[in-house]
Formats: sequence, C-alpha cells, structure tokens
Amino acid sequence: MIGIGGIGMSALTQLYVHNGFSVTGSDREVSPTTELLERKGVQVHIGQSSDNVPQDTDVVVYSDAVWEDNVERIRAKELGIRELSYFEALGEVSKGKRTIAITGTHGKTTTTALIAKILKDGGKSPTAIVGSIVPEFGSNFISGESDIFVVEACEYKDHLLKLSPTVLVITNIEWDHTDWFPTLEAEVETFAKSAEKLPEDGALVTDIGSKNIVSIISRTKAKVVSYVEESVPELQLIGEFNRMNARAAKSAVKILFPDISDTTINRSISEFTGTWRRFEIKGETKEGAIVIDDYAHHPSAIEATLEAARAKYPNKKIVVAFHPHLYSRTRDLMDGFVNAFSDADEVIFAPIYPAREEPIEGVTSEVLAEKLSALGKNSKAFKSLDEVEVYLRSVSSSDSILMTMGAGDIYKVADLLLLS
Repeated sequence: MIGIGGIGMSALTQLYVHNGFSVTGSDREVSPTTELLERKGVQVHIGQSSDNVPQDTDVVVYSDAVWEDNVERIRAKELGIRELSYFEALGEVSKGKRTIAITGTHGKTTTTALIAKILKDGGKSPTAIVGSIVPEFGSNFISGESDIFVVEACEYKDHLLKLSPTVLVITNIEWDHTDWFPTLEAEVETFAKSAEKLPEDGALVTDIGSKNIVSIISRTKAKVVSYVEESVPELQLIGEFNRMNARAAKSAVKILFPDISDTTINRSISEFTGTWRRFEIKGETKEGAIVIDDYAHHPSAIEATLEAARAKYPNKKIVVAFHPHLYSRTRDLMDGFVNAFSDADEVIFAPIYPAREEPIEGVTSEVLAEKLSALGKNSKAFKSLDEVEVYLRSVSSSDSILMTMGAGDIYKVADLLLLS
C-alpha cells in the first residue's frame, strides 16, 4: 500500500487484513492513521524506498498522491507486480456486494459514517470504509459479516465510476476538483454517469430540487428518492447541513432495509457524535480558548461551518486559521473563498497545501489575505504552520474560539495548542 496513511487507503488496508491478507505499506510521515494501523499490527514504513516492496507481493495499491515515477511503483514494475489505484482496488473488493456508495461535494463523510452506524445498530453487520476516523468505531473501517458494503466515493478523476453500487447517495453538487473538472458541467456529467450505472432495482438518493442534480435524474433507470423531506431527530452535530446529511443517511437505509424501525434509526442518529476533523472540539488552551478543528476546504463548506459556529457561540471571538488546499482550487474558487469567512472575526492563512500540485504563479495565501483585508476583515498570511501556532497562542483567551480549518495537516496545530 503506497500512501498507506491516506484516509481511504488505511481503511482499505484494514479490510485486506480482515480478509486474511498480509499487508505492508509506506507513507511520507507519521499520522493518526499510520499509528492506528501499527496498533493493529500492520508494518508501516515511514519514507519510501524500493526496499519496501517485498518480492512476493501479489498486488501494489497506490493512492492518488503517488505518481508513476514513485520509487516503489518503479520497483513494482521491475518485479512484474500488478498495480491498482485505490478506487480500482475498491471496485474489486466490492464486487458481488450490495454496495451503498455515498458521494457529493459536501457531507459524504458524515453521511457515510451515519449509514454505517445505523446499519450496525440495526443488526445488519455492514462492512464500511469511511473518509474519517469515527470515534465510536475506533477506526475509519468497520468489518461486517453480511454482503453490505458502505463506501465513501469521490468524484475526482471519475473514481466513483469504478464502483457498482445498488444505492447511490449524491448529497449535493458544486464545482470542485478544478484540476480535473474544467467546468461544473463536466463534474455533473461524472455524477450522471454514476447514476446511469445503477441497476433497475437500485436507487438514487439525492436532493431532486437542486439545480445541479435535476439533469441527472432523467439519466437513471433506478428509483429516485428525495431525502430532503425525511424527518430526523435532534442531532448532537451542529448546522442544518448536518441535518441534511442525516436525512440522506436515513433515506438510504430505509430503501434497502424497511424492516429497520424509525425508532432504531432515530436513536442511532441522535447518538452519533461525529467524526475526526468534522467540527471536532479538541479542548481548551490554558487561557481557556476553545479549540476546534474542521476539514472544510471548499468555500460553501467553510461558510456553512462558520455560520453554525457563530450560532453555537454567539458571544465568542472566532479566529480561523485556514490551510488552503491545492493551488488550482484556490485560484478557481478565489472569489468564493474571499466571501466565505463573513462569520469569522479574524482569519489567518497558512501557506497553500500543494498535495499533488506544483505552485501556480500569483496564487498564494498572501493574495487571499490581501483580498479579505480589502473587505475590512482582519486577515494576514504566515509562512509556516509554526508561525500560525505562535500567532494563535498570542490571541488565545477565554472569550475566543481558535479554529483550524482545511484539508491539509493544519490539524497538527490544533493538537499543539492544547499543550502548555
């Protein structure tokens, strides 16, 4: 497993181990997921080397962040070892299963975790791969004995088309992954193709009133179910967006398993406490500031999360440290980012997290900070995560919320803030 610490890769690793395979892997650095795997007895190499690839390996699985010039992939080719991308591997392990695939621009991780929890609580023994660690499961994976396979599916590089679900949940659609989809229309087309693949006895669960989803509905032969009007109980999670996630989860479960009572479903939903990095309240600094970490990295998600934070903490000063993810996303959604922080009192930026990309000239965190400052928002950019941490400590007080936000590794700053 090359890139074994990836949130999906680490879950797939656990599935392979559950199925009796011997699995090793590598990643660039230690993370909560590599530590989780090591606790489960998986050998994880930190740093990548051709020596990490055992000669008797049957299959090499690699993450999106791993290119063909990776030394371990080169070694696999020299040894004639079969290679699969993460989603190609998911497609193989899910064959013959009753698959519930959850996709969409926002909310898919929470919706996936909720579906897995409801099915588990309802006695259906699902196998599930979730895009975050779920404290209740102690993992981003649960092993089940039935043929039910719950999986979070990403549209990037058309990955979700590698899956053949019985039930497809599309939470919502907005333009994202702009390095792959040149337009919103191109992205919608990928979702439409996934809906086309559904069997006649399958189901598409979605918001049928959404303007970006309307065109998809006519392209599926499966039953179409709108989740928007589904009733859900009081949630422990904040925000209307999480109520929508709960509605989608409940609708999907009721389609496949009408025998699970509303009482069981509602109890399961109401007990759900969330997942790692989704408005995760980490604790307090020694000065009494509340530290929250969140994965939001798209303008709409940022805006919705901060709106919910403001409603929960109306009298607190909200200081957001944002870690922009990808140069292409920052460039293409720049105006959206500039307008997404209206509910924050202060916004500071870490350097753009490049992930799989090279820098783009003129696209920097400094530009974002300047644009926010021009709108009258207290904003500045820093050169490193260390500088971000130092600044957040300097503004820590009992009347403040310190929120780290983004899809990079800024969660490490939140962890450090809790240390004296």
